[in-house]
Amino acid sequence: MIRAESFIAAAEKHGFTLYSGVPCSYLTPFINHTISSPRLRYVPAANEGDAVAIAAGASLGGRRAVAMFQNSGLGNAVNPLTSLTHSFRIPVLLIITWRGEPGGAPDEPQHELMGSITPRLLELMQIPWETFPTEEAQIASALERAVAHMAREYRPYAFVMQKGSVVDTKLEATTPAHDLPLVGQRSRPLAHHRRQPMLAAIRAACTPGDLLIATTGYTGRELLALGDAPNQFYMVGSMGCAVSLALGFAIAQKNRRVIAIDGDGGALMRLGALTTVAHERPDNLDHVLIDNGQHESTGGQATVSTGVDFCALAAASGYPDVAIAADPEALTRALSARSPGPRFIYVPVIPGVVASLPRPSMTPAEVAARLRAHLGT
Repeated sequence: MIRAESFIAAAEKHGFTLYSGVPCSYLTPFINHTISSPRLRYVPAANEGDAVAIAAGASLGGRRAVAMFQNSGLGNAVNPLTSLTHSFRIPVLLIITWRGEPGGAPDEPQHELMGSITPRLLELMQIPWETFPTEEAQIASALERAVAHMAREYRPYAFVMQKGSVVDTKLEATTPAHDLPLVGQRSRPLAHHRRQPMLAAIRAACTPGDLLIATTGYTGRELLALGDAPNQFYMVGSMGCAVSLALGFAIAQKNRRVIAIDGDGGALMRLGALTTVAHERPDNLDHVLIDNGQHESTGGQATVSTGVDFCALAAASGYPDVAIAADPEALTRALSARSPGPRFIYVPVIPGVVASLPRPSMTPAEVAARLRAHLGT
């Protein structure tokens, strides 16, 4: 196990001063150290492909850069890694965490397949890789191999990080809030409640015939803690896809209301989904976006939501009904009122997770099978 600052300091000597990425619990020490360092720049990316593109742009501009993310998001980075950095010969250093490593530490079910194919996927993309150094004495030589390849081939090189490779690092400084004036006529309401009371309000406004789609992370687990039900679908992985999944449900199940419980990080990752939902105009879809300003389940790293007016985005995308609910009672009222959909409801919350949060005892496949049985499909 090494210290994050040891690797980052050694990388800085080779000119790596810009880092862009999407949070993973394995990467928390790296993200915290780069945020805290006055000599480094950390750019939070909305998705893994954007992290690669940001790093590639910095590299083209003369600043060596690192893109870092978990392997579950490697699929999002395949396009820029094969058609941008490869085609244009742009060297980028990649740090990719190895979630679901075969024979490694037990992990969540959504990491199983990607864990088994991560090395082969990199090899198919012609990206040389090695495991991230786990001893201080290995850092210099590992970086020298990476830099030599990048200088020779002008293409990426990857370090694949196993669990426990890096000692935890506390965040000594926070990212700037960038609290910009919001466009349009809406203003950001103050948050006074945590996520779980809002989830309880959603359940209170539901009927047994409604379908609830909870985004990945703590949202699904907190919904489960309030009470399990066959009409509740707890997403794992597939970050940013909750509302698109809900759209498919809404089209297939026109006689049922579908409630997509989204998060700020997931929504930011795939903002284009708003335009698709609005274009399709399913009148049985409610899109509830709960914004705590964080990637809370991976360590609490800030998202860029403080400068975003999600209501204005939804309205501009074409949602016919846009509302704000800053307390549980307002959220219950908003969901109980009937109006043509799709409806977008923005819910600001303060960070915080209930203690002893349970995990689903069912596998993801069992959750899906139970929902199919509930729907009779």
